[in-house]
Amino acid sequence: MSNMLPMLYETIFGFFALFLLTKVLGKTQISQLSAFDFIAAVVVGELVGNALFDKEAGILEIGYVVVLWGALLYIVEMITQKFKRSRYLLEGKPAMVIHKGELNYEELRKNKIDIDELLQMLRMKDVFAIQEVEYAMLETNGEISIMKKSPFQTPNKRDLNVMPTEPQIAIRVISDGEIISDNLMETNMTEDELIEEIKRQNFSSVQEIMYAEWIDGKKLFVLPYTNIKTKHMEKKFK
Repeated sequence: MSNMLPMLYETIFGFFALFLLTKVLGKTQISQLSAFDFIAAVVVGELVGNALFDKEAGILEIGYVVVLWGALLYIVEMITQKFKRSRYLLEGKPAMVIHKGELNYEELRKNKIDIDELLQMLRMKDVFAIQEVEYAMLETNGEISIMKKSPFQTPNKRDLNVMPTEPQIAIRVISDGEIISDNLMETNMTEDELIEEIKRQNFSSVQEIMYAEWIDGKKLFVLPYTNIKTKHMEKKFK
């Protein structure tokens, strides 16, 4: 029991130290992991975990380990940015597994990928037949990027001779029964106007709404809580 309080301090410190480390190094530690990044993340977690359960290791030791490993990762990042050839060694390079509609068995063998695994990765990209694929690139993070053959590509507005429109992003204005004031300001709509719009859609309060999003020029999109929606519909048809 005497070790519980020191472990609490050390755990909290280790958590914030690792969080700060990922902020300094960038997002590669939590997304799009290369083989080197994966090893780095595992080692950092292992070092901190061992330090937490080592009776002789305190906050100073944990901080030293985190800073030391962070410095090594930072140096490696600087090397890969300044020296292009080092990227292939430390980060790997993409592999062309399908070239002009033909399977590249040599690249599949080098990356230890069988046909079943390749088909699974293609299905995750909404491709259910290899014959639809012109090029497929295995990225350094293990994901696959594809270019379909011309007959299977999705036509764009230029192909269909449709006048293009300015793309717009949906703004979430209500989440879990609460108005998101910061987002609402971007819509140039007041809370009173938002509530009036909700009432026009036959809802009495914001608390009935699980999610609502706004797009300029379109009707407010509202998703109520299921049980409240059921009661609302029953009341409507009485």
